[in-house]
Amino acid sequence: MLYNLYIQDLGYDATMNGTIISVQSIATAIMFIPIGLLGDRISKKPILIIGALFSGLTFVGRAFAIGEPHLLWLAISSGLFASFFQVLAIPFLAANVSEHNRLRLFSIHASLVLAAQVIGSFGGGVLADVLGFIGIHSISSLQIVLLLGGIATFLGTLPLFLVKDSPVIHNPVSAIRSNTVSASNMNRSVSSNMAAEQSKSDFRIIKHFVMTQLLIGIGSGLVVPYLNLYFTDRFHISLSLMSALISLGQVMTIISMMIGPSLVSRVGPVRAVFIFQTMSLPFLLLTGFTYSVLIASVSFLFRQALMNAANPIFSSILIDHVSDRRRGIANSLMQTAFMIGWATMGPVQSYLVTTYGSYHGYAITFTITGVLYVLASTWFYLVFRNKHNNKLEQSVSGKSSSPSKPI
Repeated sequence: MLYNLYIQDLGYDATMNGTIISVQSIATAIMFIPIGLLGDRISKKPILIIGALFSGLTFVGRAFAIGEPHLLWLAISSGLFASFFQVLAIPFLAANVSEHNRLRLFSIHASLVLAAQVIGSFGGGVLADVLGFIGIHSISSLQIVLLLGGIATFLGTLPLFLVKDSPVIHNPVSAIRSNTVSASNMNRSVSSNMAAEQSKSDFRIIKHFVMTQLLIGIGSGLVVPYLNLYFTDRFHISLSLMSALISLGQVMTIISMMIGPSLVSRVGPVRAVFIFQTMSLPFLLLTGFTYSVLIASVSFLFRQALMNAANPIFSSILIDHVSDRRRGIANSLMQTAFMIGWATMGPVQSYLVTTYGSYHGYAITFTITGVLYVLASTWFYLVFRNKHNNKLEQSVSGKSSSPSKPI
């Protein structure tokens, strides 16, 4: 969160921040599919450990980088290793828990990740302000905070060594679905046909979620990476206040993620995703157009909580309805589609803000994001409300006897 402020304090303009975010996003997107394919073929645990170790080292390096070439190379490095966790964390968790408990586990996992971000964001902002108050230069104070963040990431690798790489837990239906094609009493032609049908089924469902995530990614890329700049540019708030606000938004997201399974049990996963996303849209637009820091803050909190609450539900549906052998590549394609949006929107956002100013520029980006979110939510709901809705609802609630899928 503080890194783009660090870039700004180094004397670079908004274009540099956009370039760094785009380069990092492209690097991450490039690795998604290779990592997904690799994770489907070998143990995911060592890949996760390597990714965490080198991510920590990269973050430490970013705390000292000043020149443009070093900033860009470290952006590439952080993007490459970030892909390891983004692609394989969910399939790794899915392989070690029963299908009935996946949604709740994914919600807990996402909540813990956000809780760690709350501590880092709020603590980092306060520490930077305290260091500045005692006379340390703003650049040096941000470097110290970024260094501590890198060290924490590196140390966070240690618990992974203690995690057992348990065998995949299949429910009876998933086991039948995954292993039928290799049953000894089937002839080769039947097995081949079933494998082909399974492949078509998986990728037919995946493509709809790729489209959804692409739209959401493009919209998010215009707004989310720049929310801290939005508050400091438009309202000139302090680092501590901004950090507290973003941290509070993450706390509200944690709460909404934890109540997500309850909403799913009432209305089903497809409707739950649609409800969360559409309810966030008024708050998104209000944030973009208001002149009041209080209104912007409250709207930001509700938008973040509601929009992100759907993420664990997406993950659970995707994992439950794609065969085991394609979970890694399925998640990687989803992540790739989302990251393409981030990678392409950095320069666009920078151009709009530098051209139209801190009010109209952000108002335009928030409006475009709102339109894209509406398209994504509507597409998702219309595609799955009839065709797959019944299967998805039954499966996520632990009652399904066959797999389909959504994200």
